[in-house]
Amino acid sequence: MKTLLNLIWLVLAGFWLAVGYAVAGIICCVLIVTIPFGIASFRIAAYTLWPFGRTIVDKRSAGAGALLGNIIWIVVAGWWLALGHLTTGIALCLTIVGIPLGVANFKLIPVSLVPLGKTIVPTDRPFV
Repeated sequence: MKTLLNLIWLVLAGFWLAVGYAVAGIICCVLIVTIPFGIASFRIAAYTLWPFGRTIVDKRSAGAGALLGNIIWIVVAGWWLALGHLTTGIALCLTIVGIPLGVANFKLIPVSLVPLGKTIVPTDRPFV
């Protein structure tokens, strides 16, 4: 079932959302100071391509640097990506078949706003 949902997700929403994260990652990697944001963006782009069967958990080692970085990320790129998830989620929820995909989109909004200090793990072992 996860594979079927991931394939439908990839066609309807995942590819374009991953492109958005990749563009944000490229822009962040062009500037030397924002390379950690670019790496986080690429990591979330891979998660956005194939989200079912994986989940996002907080890193226990994240500290004040992740908090400061997340504040900068929200201002620079986070709210654009969250807006993309919101509009895609609403559009998917307009159809009965798309409701699970829309809900998955809404679950991606928090990580699009604050990606630093998070890690992606399989759902069968949600603790790092």
